[in-house]
Amino acid sequence: MRVHHLNCGSLRRIPLLRDRPTLGEDPAAEVVNHDLPAVCHCLLIETDSDGLVLVDTGLGTADVENPDANLGADWVAFAQPALDPRECALSQVVRLGHAAQDVRHIVLTHLHRDHTGGLPDFPHARVHVHADEYQAVTDPASAHHRHSLERFMPAHRAHRPLLTPTTVEEPTEWFGFADVARPQGLAYELLMVPLPGHSAGHVGVAVRDGDGRWLLHAGDAYMYHGELDYPEPVSHPDLDPVQRGAQTDVAARVATRDRLRALHRRHADEVTVFSAHDPWEFARLAERATS
Repeated sequence: MRVHHLNCGSLRRIPLLRDRPTLGEDPAAEVVNHDLPAVCHCLLIETDSDGLVLVDTGLGTADVENPDANLGADWVAFAQPALDPRECALSQVVRLGHAAQDVRHIVLTHLHRDHTGGLPDFPHARVHVHADEYQAVTDPASAHHRHSLERFMPAHRAHRPLLTPTTVEEPTEWFGFADVARPQGLAYELLMVPLPGHSAGHVGVAVRDGDGRWLLHAGDAYMYHGELDYPEPVSHPDLDPVQRGAQTDVAARVATRDRLRALHRRHADEVTVFSAHDPWEFARLAERATS
């Protein structure tokens, strides 16, 4: 088993906040201490039992070829994606010596465009989402249906991805987080941890790295490491508009962030928490994975 950290879509450049704490006290500055493009942080997991498993897919090959149509012109103008085909998950899977068909499962934190762009590149893969996220995009009666479909782009679902809602067969907790689910048909130990607030059925994805330590991909539950690392939560002014524009429940999102802060403080020796878009977290984890 091996876990690869992939950046599947560089976005607009954002500054590292230098006012608090100082760089010397900032854990994310251990590797890189300058401004960086935001990332679409995905995981590629080589398993013995289930082939390759992708956690989120970032931007896909068709997005790079036709960004305005696939991603939306307004989003492209704001996010300023690099549109580098080498960053697409498919390209990175092939460079690692695998074929697209080797990706048998995709586990999504949620169904927003910067997490689903690679789905058409793996049309055969089973795509696991939280049951509430599934309902939001399939049930017109859902309170979040319109909001969810606006962000799950038509081009990313035109091939009819094999969306599979997770179910909690028996009450399961993970470090105090309740209603944790295992994706159906996946033997590998991977947990979908509800982290509500950003989308209708937003989850974190917990896996073990090669050393047996837990990694928690927290999706968009938070977007800047200062929200967890700093003595008081510090969000990023360049990323705040993204969070405000997407969130479905402010109170739930803040409560989720606070629970992640507590997890980070109490169990840092057991769990590494990271978000989907913070480039300093990505740089640190990518460096650790290759060292």
